[in-house]
This record gives sequence, structure tokens and C-alpha cells, in this order.
Amino acid sequence: MNQAVILFDPWPRTGPLIFTPELRQRFEALGRIVTVADGEKGPLPPEIVEAALPEVIAIVGQTDLPADRLDRASSLKAVINVEGNFLQNIDYAACFARGVQVLGVAPAFALPVAEMALGLALSLARGIVPGDRSMREGREQYGLAGNRESFLLTGATIGLIGCGQLGRALLPLLSPFHPRLLIHDPWLSVGAIRELHAESVSLDCVLSEARAIFVFAGVTAENRGFLSRAKLELIRLDAVFLLMSRADVVDFEALVDLVEAGRFRGAVDVFPIEPVPAEA
Repeated sequence: MNQAVILFDPWPRTGPLIFTPELRQRFEALGRIVTVADGEKGPLPPEIVEAALPEVIAIVGQTDLPADRLDRASSLKAVINVEGNFLQNIDYAACFARGVQVLGVAPAFALPVAEMALGLALSLARGIVPGDRSMREGREQYGLAGNRESFLLTGATIGLIGCGQLGRALLPLLSPFHPRLLIHDPWLSVGAIRELHAESVSLDCVLSEARAIFVFAGVTAENRGFLSRAKLELIRLDAVFLLMSRADVVDFEALVDLVEAGRFRGAVDVFPIEPVPAEA
């Protein structure tokens, strides 16, 4: 019996970042793994991909899969994304037509990202990082002087832009704060958002009314950069903005400019180039 062939193309992640040694053993027991040494950077070379296509049953990674490559991968059953995004480098329509399942790992990331998002929001709202820096530099302020820009998440108006796996993982963490919840997600019906005990609102409403804005929207060919400079300028001066999903949904340069200018406070968990270059 022929052994199943699995293409493992994890870049920009690495094998050790994805698997513990024990899980790597279980993975490798599934079939013949076609990959490169863990220390090598970059996607799999095209010649390795092309040689494996006729026999491959699964691809774990971010491999380019246009229609012609899919045609040569006649045994392919599943593509498993390793970053929790859906890049525009796969012919998804062809996958759907052929019954190839394209899967993501967002459920595994959801709770860790949600907890980080809450931690970043609390830090921004209470000024924890600048407060620590001021203390270390001997210029700390106390009482009202040290808390002029602080606010409580409790009872605040909180907005979510996108409410998929990540957003839904955050909602239970926000529940003890009893916020007014605003959600903008064109993929969800008004009724579905109402069931989440939130208000279905426009993008402009979230940006202009929420004191804390969490961005969990995925990036598609249609919505790339939809959080433009003009949209970001709608954000209220005393708000905090948390970019937690994909950098490509926002005009990143404009975001950095506005935060550096003190227009509002912000935190990001994603960048236009990842891993972030050392010189950046």
C-alpha cells in the first residue's frame, strides 16, 4: 500500500513553532512528509512542490495553489492553513468544485488572541506601559495627574470590527465589564448579532462611538485596506484601537502616523511583514 504524501510548507512559521516534539512524531506517522529542514527559511522551493503534487493528499502550509497546480494534485483532499488567515494565493473556487477542504487554525488561536486583546486594552485604558516607563525614569505622577487619560472598560462602549472565531472568544471575557457592545460584521445578520447581546451597527458607528475598538476582521481581495486614513480619523480622541487580525485590513502607515501624533492610542498584534524585520 502506498504511503500517504503530505506536503509540509509552514513558512513564515517553522516546524518547531507549530509542533511540540510529541505532536511532530504523531504528524510524521500520518504518512511521508515532504518538507525542508527546520532551519531553512522561506516557502518550499517550487521544484519540491511540483514533484509532490501528483501524490499529495494534504498540504499543511501557505503553498501557492492556482488552478493549474490543483489540476496536477488529483489526490489532494485538504489544505490546512498554518496562520489563521486565508491568503489570496489559492484558487478557492477550484478547491470547492473539487471537494478539497481548505481549513484554518483560527480556533486554536482564538482564546490566546482574545486574552491578549483584553490585556492590551486594559494596558491602554489604564496607561500601564507608559506608567511603568515613567516610574523607571523617575518622572511618575500620582493621583489625578497620573490618570488624566485613563478610563474604565467597565460600562464603556466597546466595538468589534469582525466577529468570527476571535471576536466570539473575546465576548465572554468582556462580559464582566458590562459594556455596551457594538459589532460591525457584514457576514452576520442583525439577528445573529443581537443573539450575542450586541448592536449591529455600521463601520462608521463603531469607529466614531466606541471607546475601545477591537479589529478582528479577516482580509479578502475586496476589503484590503478598508480601514483607510479617512476611516481611522473618525476614531474619537480618547479611544483605544487594537488591531488583532490582519495588518492588510488597515492603512498601516496611516495608523502609525495617527498613533504617533497622539490622535488616539493603539496596539497591534500583526504587521505588514512578518516576521518583522530586525531593522524595522
